[in-house]
Amino acid sequence: MITVHILHDNTLTTDNREKFMYLAGRYGQLVKFYNVEELCADRIAEIRKYFPNSDKTHFTIGTFYRVFIPFVLPATIEKAIYLDCDIIATLDINEFWQIDLADKPLGVMSSAPISLKGIVKEEDYFNAGVLLMNLNILRKEEETVKTGMKFFSENPQHLRWGDQCLLNYCFATRTMKLPQKFNSYIHYERNQKASPGRKIYHYIGDTLFNGMDTSDAFNRLWMSYFIRTPFFDEDSMGRLYNAFLQVHSDLKNSALKLSAIMSGKTRAFFVEPAKVDFMKKIFSICDDEIIIPAENEQSIQKLTEAMKLHKGKCVFFVMTEKLSNKNFPFDLLTKEGFIEAKDFVKGWQYLDSPLNSYSLIQAM
Repeated sequence: MITVHILHDNTLTTDNREKFMYLAGRYGQLVKFYNVEELCADRIAEIRKYFPNSDKTHFTIGTFYRVFIPFVLPATIEKAIYLDCDIIATLDINEFWQIDLADKPLGVMSSAPISLKGIVKEEDYFNAGVLLMNLNILRKEEETVKTGMKFFSENPQHLRWGDQCLLNYCFATRTMKLPQKFNSYIHYERNQKASPGRKIYHYIGDTLFNGMDTSDAFNRLWMSYFIRTPFFDEDSMGRLYNAFLQVHSDLKNSALKLSAIMSGKTRAFFVEPAKVDFMKKIFSICDDEIIIPAENEQSIQKLTEAMKLHKGKCVFFVMTEKLSNKNFPFDLLTKEGFIEAKDFVKGWQYLDSPLNSYSLIQAM
């Protein structure tokens, strides 16, 4: 029998608690709940002391809950598997559980280093979304974790991914590297044109929001599990329908806004030379429409000169979000008196692309 331990805060509703209990019971398993806000109030206060602006970043205090696992779970539990919420396991989880960590605090899977360059070696860096945890050892490492928090409080520029940065800083050289099948990234599987197999799949980032394309095997895999849960109900369908209505409304308003911007004007484009042919095809650019090559930072001067010459006659579509590896300096255009949605638009936002279904997944 598997026991699922859910660490939560005061936002867990009675309805959702009951759904988790029903789901576990339906498959003959157990689920236990731990209100971390109550059980770890002192530790949370300490984290807030180290990271007073954490609620204003892209991660919350909740991301650090996994470092509480050794202290929240009963001392009789010697080992635990941690899984992010964007995980689907199609293999027997017992295969992962039976791995002997010996004296290693964590069993991990490697990841391309997306932070801590120069601090953690590339070959040591790991993803913290799937962990095999040696609780007996981790219970002795609280001071190690506090040292890591102190480092990041003094060097907040390195704390890009919350607990993942913290765990890598503390334990990267002391982990047991495990086969990647225990934390296989969906974007990698898609790039390899793979089919679902016996693995632990990680829908990291926005890999589920691939236009909700139901011909995609990994979208279908996720949906096949979602519809088996009590979270797939009449309310979720209603939320999904309302989200589709909102997407439709946003698209309509965007088209109306662009139509108003273009009224009585022609188009001009600021495009990287390598993408000119592509943009000509996507936007049906005519031979008499202006195209300014976005080659380097000096190209911006050519753009502003052209915008001054054609002010009130053209709307300039800036088709490069970055120039010379820097965000496009729209402030230079506004300082010259040009107005967004009147003299220029961020043209890449109008590119033909699959529906971004982030809001739809959230609704469900």
